[in-house]
Amino acid sequence: MNSSLQNATVVLVHGAWADGSCWTNVILPLRHQGLQVTAAPIPLTSLTDDAAALRRVIERTTGPVILVGHAYAGAVIAAAHDDRVKSLVYIAALAPDEGETVADVFYRTAPHPKAPQLAPDAHGLIWMPEEGFGCAVAHKASPDQLAIMAAVQRPIAVQCIQEKAPAPAWRKTPTWYFVAEEDRMIIPETQRFMATRMGSTIRSHRVDHTPMYTAPELVVDVILEAA
Repeated sequence: MNSSLQNATVVLVHGAWADGSCWTNVILPLRHQGLQVTAAPIPLTSLTDDAAALRRVIERTTGPVILVGHAYAGAVIAAAHDDRVKSLVYIAALAPDEGETVADVFYRTAPHPKAPQLAPDAHGLIWMPEEGFGCAVAHKASPDQLAIMAAVQRPIAVQCIQEKAPAPAWRKTPTWYFVAEEDRMIIPETQRFMATRMGSTIRSHRVDHTPMYTAPELVVDVILEAA
């Protein structure tokens, strides 16, 4: 770890159908390395709302910050501009450019055959079918973990994926990208396209869409590298 960032705070940002508990297996290993860690709660109501919520969390920190986003949260960490953010870490995450939407990058290639069919309900919220967790979200997780994920899931509003992204912070901030080679939600080809476009340091592993659950040590490694 870079000695200049030993007093840094890692801010972990969850994606859709999740909350801060998705980082449970990552938090303590990072703290044991001397980093401060916080899991930012975002409302999943719009990209603007979520970026604002993340900025409020950053305001509560001191010193340099490393932002880590999973899946949808990749768009959020790039939209929450702050001069103290020294690196961005994308864990199988989406990275729209200015004027693009999350849906634009998510649907740029055909979905995996086992990806769930998703549609908003009458309130404009998208829920993950319970079987979707085992088929695509975390197909390498244990049955118990899958049951917990389904029980605690939080829906994502359609506006989150349809709102155009602002100028992204990754244009001027160093980025690391963790490619999940066996991802069934965000196709690995799409992940590599975004990582290359950002000029990221790429780390690629044979893991599913949510390595925070199924390979947390690899997630910790890439965060420490960014720090």
